[in-house]
Amino acid sequence: MQEVNYNMGCITVSVDKSFKERLAKFPWINWSEIGREEILKKYIFDNYIKTGKMTKEEERFCEKIDWHPVDELPLKEDFIKRIKKIQKGRYSKPMNSQELKKWFEDL
Repeated sequence: MQEVNYNMGCITVSVDKSFKERLAKFPWINWSEIGREEILKKYIFDNYIKTGKMTKEEERFCEKIDWHPVDELPLKEDFIKRIKKIQKGRYSKPMNSQELKKWFEDL
């Protein structure tokens, strides 16, 4: 069960009528909660970029939604090069069951 904090502020977001009608097609979705999470993610991300740290409360929030600020960072060029090398190597070809077994043994 979600903990209720009665000290929360309130934000009103205006959307055009057609967008509101599209949102209404999904009455089971709590759009306020989605908006709250996205705003909190942005806040955590900006602070993490500046400090490289998160509070315990921020860590609990990130764990709860299975997200971390580094998820938003672009991939490093070195990592991209390594992935491209793997794609071109022996790992990118279709394998039969024996080849797959050998591949796992080689790891």
